[in-house]
Amino acid sequence: MIPLSRRRFLTISAACAAFPAGAKPAPTAHWRGVALGAEASLRVEGLTDAQAAPIIAAVEAEMDRLENIFSLYRPQSELSRLNRDGHLSGPAPELLNVLSLCTALHDATSGAFDPTIQPLWSALATGASPEKIDAARRSVGWARVTVQADVIRLRQPGVSALTLNGIAQGAITDRISTLLTGHGLRNVLVNMGEIAALGQRADGLAWQVGLAGRGGQVQKTIELRDRAVATSDARSFMLTGDQGHILNPADGARPAHIVSVSAASAAIADGLSTALCALPKTGIESALRSFPDARLEMLI
Repeated sequence: MIPLSRRRFLTISAACAAFPAGAKPAPTAHWRGVALGAEASLRVEGLTDAQAAPIIAAVEAEMDRLENIFSLYRPQSELSRLNRDGHLSGPAPELLNVLSLCTALHDATSGAFDPTIQPLWSALATGASPEKIDAARRSVGWARVTVQADVIRLRQPGVSALTLNGIAQGAITDRISTLLTGHGLRNVLVNMGEIAALGQRADGLAWQVGLAGRGGQVQKTIELRDRAVATSDARSFMLTGDQGHILNPADGARPAHIVSVSAASAAIADGLSTALCALPKTGIESALRSFPDARLEMLI
C-alpha cells in the first residue's frame, strides 16, 4: 500500500483535432491545483474559463471538504483524528464508503491491500530501530479495524494507524466527477491524482491517456470514455536503498511492478493498481475476477 501521496506516472494526451476551414473550435476550460499532495487538473470541453469559474469554485470547496476527511497532513481531518485517538464517532459517509471498499479490496487481494500498513511505513521511513520496525509490522492487519455506521475503532490505539492514500485519490476523483455531472457537464477530463475521462473530447474522439513506465516514458496509450485509470509504481520514491513506498503488508517487502488498472470507478482502479503491485500473476488474475469491470492495462 501507499501510505503517503505518490507520484502518478500518467501522461495525458488530448491534442486538438483539426477543424474545417472557417470553423471555430469549441471552447475549453482548464484548471490546475493540488489534491492530497498530488497535482490535480480539470479539462472541461464546451465552456470558457469564465463560464466554468463557478463550477471550479464548487470543485475547490468540495476538494477542501474531502481533504478534511482523508488527509494525513491535516491534523483535524477525520483520518488524522482516528489515528490519533484510536476511534472516530460520526464518521462521514464518504469515509465509511471508502472503508467498505477497502474491505472488498483486502479480501479480493488476499490482504495485499491493507490500509493498516501506515505504522510500518512510518517506521521504515524514519529509520526506526529493528525492535520498533518489528512492533510496527505486528500492528498490521485489517482485522484490527472495526467499522460501524456510528463509530470506527482501531483495536490498538496509539499503535495502529491507517493510510488511505492508496485509494482516497481515486475516491476524490469519483466524487468530483459526480459533482461535475451534477452540473450538467458531460465531457470532462478529471485528474485528482487519478484520471477519470467523462464523455469525449470536443472533436468527438475518446480521451487518450498515456501510461508511463520507468523514467516517465510512455509505454502504452489507451482510450477512455466514462472510465478511470490509475497507475502505481512500487519502485518510485525510495525510502532506503532497498525499500520503496509501496510495501507488501504480509512481510513489508518492496514489490517491483508498475501496474495500471482501468475501471468505471477511479477508487477501484486506484486500490487495485496499488494492491496488484504486491501480487504474483496468478494473484492478479484472481483479484481482477472480483471486480469484473476492472481491466489490467499495463504490468511491468
